Amino acid sequence: MRDVARLAGVSTSTVSAVLNGTVPVRPERKKRVLDAITALDYLPDTIARGLKTGKTNAIGVVVPDITNAFYPEVIRGVEVTAQKAGYSVLLCDSNEDPHREEEHLNTLFSRRVDGVLLACCADSTAYGNTFRGRFPVVFVDRVPPMMLEGTVASDNVQAGSVATRHLIDLGHRQIAMLAGHLGLSPHRDRLEGFRKVMQEKHLPILDEYLISGDVQIEDGLEACRQLLELKQPPTAIMASNNKLLLGVLELLAQRTIRVPQQISVLGFDDYLWNRYFNPSLTAVAQNTFEIGKSGCELLLELIEQDQEEEPVLRSVRIPTELRIRNSTAAPSA
Repeated sequence: MRDVARLAGVSTSTVSAVLNGTVPVRPERKKRVLDAITALDYLPDTIARGLKTGKTNAIGVVVPDITNAFYPEVIRGVEVTAQKAGYSVLLCDSNEDPHREEEHLNTLFSRRVDGVLLACCADSTAYGNTFRGRFPVVFVDRVPPMMLEGTVASDNVQAGSVATRHLIDLGHRQIAMLAGHLGLSPHRDRLEGFRKVMQEKHLPILDEYLISGDVQIEDGLEACRQLLELKQPPTAIMASNNKLLLGVLELLAQRTIRVPQQISVLGFDDYLWNRYFNPSLTAVAQNTFEIGKSGCELLLELIEQDQEEEPVLRSVRIPTELRIRNSTAAPSA
């Protein structure tokens, strides 16, 4: 900064005012400072600034699986919101491993980030007081058990309800659900929505039609195989995430079972490719960008509030939307 000040012929406080926008600087002086910064290829030392101010203007984001098409748009919502507020974003992928998640949180703490957005993996311990005492934490998408505040997610109970009601309205009574990992709140809540509507309509919930477990493509393929081998296979299948849905579609194609003429298929998460499948796929769409945006806004509220005040925590649930296409229809006679 002293080099910039010397080249521009101004004081270091003037350089600081230009960089931080804290005090108005006359246009000609500001231009001299900016020209000097360009000539010297100067970048502020954010670590040194963070040690002085107690803030780094950086937040961490930890997701469980960056290859899942759900998360990039969530991250984009975070990035856009953080950038507008003058914050940078550090991204980590836990790969559905609680030990790696813990390592990432320790690293982010050592980097002195101002807060963390966390989509926790199954068996996570990050909602304990150890990590939350270090920096503000907001949980996005996946809500830990008993965590009532400081969370942002889709309204997954509503999502499960609207999807089930759609299939029942078409005339389906034998509805199977690939419920995913019930240790993760989105899958648990979607199953709750499914159960509520089935009970409301006085329809039986058969154990063999409910399959839980992991959430990868091969899990969807194996679950669909089990359903098709039943004495009375279901007339409709709901898959609780996009990877499970792809496994279902793969097995149905292998068995040359026509969708929706022989079996209806419905998924959660709606992506561009859903409309280009043959048939196009009915799905419950989540507002992934809004999840990231709202999560980042809530985290910034916690970061910016007076540290002596009691944290004002709240939880946000974002409505979902059923998009009806050609993979669901009335069951065949």
